[in-house]
Amino acid sequence: MAKFDVAVIGAGAAGMMCAATAAQRGKRVVLIDHATKLAEKIRISGGGRCNFTNINAGPANFLSENPHFCKSALSRYTAADFVALVKKHRIGYHEKHRGQLFCDDSAEQIIDMLKDECAGGDVHWRMPCKVTSLAQADEGGFVLQTDTGEIEADSVVIATGGLSIAKIGATDFGYRIAEQFDLRMVETRPALVPLTFDPQQWAPFVEMAGIALEVDVETGSFKGRNPTGGRFREDLLFTHRGLSGPAILQISSYWTPGTPIVINLIPELDLAATLIEGKGTIKKQLGNVLSQWLPARLAEGLLLAHGFALDARLADLPDAQLRKLGAAVNQWTITPNGSEGYKKAEVTRGGVDTRELSQQSMMANKVPGLYFIGEAVDVTGWLGGYNFQWAWASGVAAGQAV
Repeated sequence: MAKFDVAVIGAGAAGMMCAATAAQRGKRVVLIDHATKLAEKIRISGGGRCNFTNINAGPANFLSENPHFCKSALSRYTAADFVALVKKHRIGYHEKHRGQLFCDDSAEQIIDMLKDECAGGDVHWRMPCKVTSLAQADEGGFVLQTDTGEIEADSVVIATGGLSIAKIGATDFGYRIAEQFDLRMVETRPALVPLTFDPQQWAPFVEMAGIALEVDVETGSFKGRNPTGGRFREDLLFTHRGLSGPAILQISSYWTPGTPIVINLIPELDLAATLIEGKGTIKKQLGNVLSQWLPARLAEGLLLAHGFALDARLADLPDAQLRKLGAAVNQWTITPNGSEGYKKAEVTRGGVDTRELSQQSMMANKVPGLYFIGEAVDVTGWLGGYNFQWAWASGVAAGQAV
């Protein structure tokens, strides 16, 4: 039987970071993964260039049933700390948008960096290797049964991620382990995912597929001590089945089934006031007027969807009709019927309930030696490098504690 101080299950971002941190402290570490290629999520992220962190990352950029849980780990291992590691390995990077940092060349550089960090602590690798069972040993520690043999470890770190993008190996392994040890779970659902709409409701907009524009989008409540709402200004993309783009991916993490999202298609303009004011001087047809601020196809589609004739002249329309159009554009309220699901979701919202874990170490409070990190935990970041920062920070927190 192979004996280790620490067994890390899951060789993704959080798992590799944790293994390297623990091994460089002198721990004997084995890193286990069922896949033949490690860190696929890093490899495909950021269009192959890996949006590896966000320089603005802080607790406000994360969702959780306990929004305070992530504060400790994020404050002890910051975006600046990870950037310092990237610089140490002489990886070129650039800021692309709102604090998002990308490799100049390839996501493979981040994977190679993490492998080098693991090698610096002489981490042992077992992959492909499937863990078939995990049990507490009578004399303390844990026994792992795998398809390559039995492993004994004083501590076990679960870094197996969530359910998103099954084609790269996502499984519910971490959740099953949590349930095995009677740890509470927060219900999981796809997040950072395109939203879909009832086909009949969406029919007027199918022809808009491919149109992109910057919008304001919001959903949920902003009232009370624990507001649940989200609000973003980002690009939106029309698809044949619904809406995508950064604005929708962001708001999807806050959206709950049965509730509407509200979109301002022209954030910088009070459309109703502008149209009413221009009635006396603008002689154009309504479609031509609206296409000053919106793509022509979208302007026409919105007018038809809300019962306006394309050849109607602005000057001939009563103010009440223009206010109706203004609301349709500045407060377009529409209720999704679902999302594109885990196959398109970048992350999984929910996971192991943080009330079951130490915010200092990520260890399960009632199972000494068992840790959960990364996406397996009920901490979900915004789009733009935040989820990787949680992977690094939670991985380091556990790696320093095991």
